[in-house]
Amino acid sequence: MKIDNLTEKSKVYTSNVYLVRGTWNAISDINALVDVGRDLSILEMILEYPTGVGKRPVEKVVLTHNHYDHSSMLDNVKFVFKPKVYAWSKSIKGVDRLLKNGEIIKLGDRYFEVIYTPGHSNDSICLYCQEDGVLFTGDAPVIANSREGRYEESFIKAMERICRMNVNAIYFGHGEPMLEGCNRALRRSLDNIRAGMRKENTG
Repeated sequence: MKIDNLTEKSKVYTSNVYLVRGTWNAISDINALVDVGRDLSILEMILEYPTGVGKRPVEKVVLTHNHYDHSSMLDNVKFVFKPKVYAWSKSIKGVDRLLKNGEIIKLGDRYFEVIYTPGHSNDSICLYCQEDGVLFTGDAPVIANSREGRYEESFIKAMERICRMNVNAIYFGHGEPMLEGCNRALRRSLDNIRAGMRKENTG
């Protein structure tokens, strides 16, 4: 699997936009975007990547949630590449299929589990690849360095589930990826979240 952040050097405010491809660009691989951001330059950038002979450069789009910095370019991406669009939210215009918690979808040459992680928004999801230990988080607050803040019970349950997984790399909706110490950071975050919730409930 190849993962490239198309907006790493963007000059406009945008989420990260990840192009996920198969290692060998095989016919069976699914060229996919995780989020589409709001930087028009990604359309030309995508065409510069080798995405396989006889294949569309983008065949699938998965939106981690509906916020404008993650989804503004959807109409443009659909017009140019004609991908199938997946999301949790019913409110995003242009979505072809709604995702379900625990569903398995293919990106590149790998399979990812959909994990519903409400909190940042009511339609936030993470995507987890067991084979490589890769986690796309969108803006879900999976790294909590403070014991302050409130979290939905369903988000805490999702965090407990994620902490039972082996995570080698975390690709966030903004900023650089975490490529080491992921399991430790996630478990420490869960401890902080639980401690904060206990403090709030007893305070």
